[in-house]
Amino acid sequence: MDDTGWLLDAETGRPVAEHRLPSYFAEFLAPPIWATDIVVYVHGWQTSPESARRAAARLLDLAERQLHAASGLYHRLGESTRAFAPWTVVVRWPSSSLVTPGGYRRIRNRAHAMGTEGHAAHIIGRLLGYLDTERPDPGSAAVLANRDGQYLHLIGHSFGCRFLCEAVQWAGDATLNNADTLGWGLPAVPGRPFTADSMLLFQMAAPRDAFTTLFPSLANAPLRGPVVATHSRHDRATGFWHLRAERSPGIGHSGIGVAPAPLFNARLLPAHRRYPRQTLEHRFVNLDASDYFIRGRKLNPAGAHSDHLRPESAHLLLSLADHSR
Repeated sequence: MDDTGWLLDAETGRPVAEHRLPSYFAEFLAPPIWATDIVVYVHGWQTSPESARRAAARLLDLAERQLHAASGLYHRLGESTRAFAPWTVVVRWPSSSLVTPGGYRRIRNRAHAMGTEGHAAHIIGRLLGYLDTERPDPGSAAVLANRDGQYLHLIGHSFGCRFLCEAVQWAGDATLNNADTLGWGLPAVPGRPFTADSMLLFQMAAPRDAFTTLFPSLANAPLRGPVVATHSRHDRATGFWHLRAERSPGIGHSGIGVAPAPLFNARLLPAHRRYPRQTLEHRFVNLDASDYFIRGRKLNPAGAHSDHLRPESAHLLLSLADHSR
């Protein structure tokens, strides 16, 4: 996307005309029949387009290794011969700046402008609507997670979490009456009452009250699974920098503070321990990752803000996919 949030043609670098969006999605983003799960990944601060692609690939590679090494932790996935074959869409946007208070504020303001005043929420929302329409229905499959059904998982990091929340909120607005959205205003289909199966927010760069002030309608959004947000006291980007930019720590440092629906607090588990369903089965879940998200490059003022590409994160993603079934 460009700095207004509009979609750019991958081949020409030019904006895609609005009337071409459906055909563009169909040409470049047709979910393959072999995929059991569709993953939409939106990166965060200080991430180049190539780094975003590598980050998503790294997370899914870790998930593949984790499933191979510990398949017994995922009871539903273990019942399928094609347990978890994800197909990933990476949403990339201009997020680079100096690692300074001014640089942080610049990207914060850009993310806000792209999402609320620009086009990012509409573009990602329409993308989600397209993917939702094109994927086979998991509820209609005789055996869940086979080639007749695909699950949709949303993953954000840092400021990318804001884009996802704004997009889902926009796409779920029944007043839009837009065929390109998720269609949440339509009557529920038996066996398929929801459209997105999980939302995983790594180190979200937003105020702790964001879900009551910026994204209040997510409380009633028909997400099949929870909104899970990680936080770590070692995240200086949403601690030190966020505190100076917004006069309060961010979700990525201290967790969701208040929410318009039940909020559950727990800890990120090691990759060898299964997540009980009751840990994740809540509308909003805070997971304290301070024991694992601890690394940052030497002298990196962002601290552990980008230390989410770990086996424990892959384990969390697989657990959400497992419980989605």
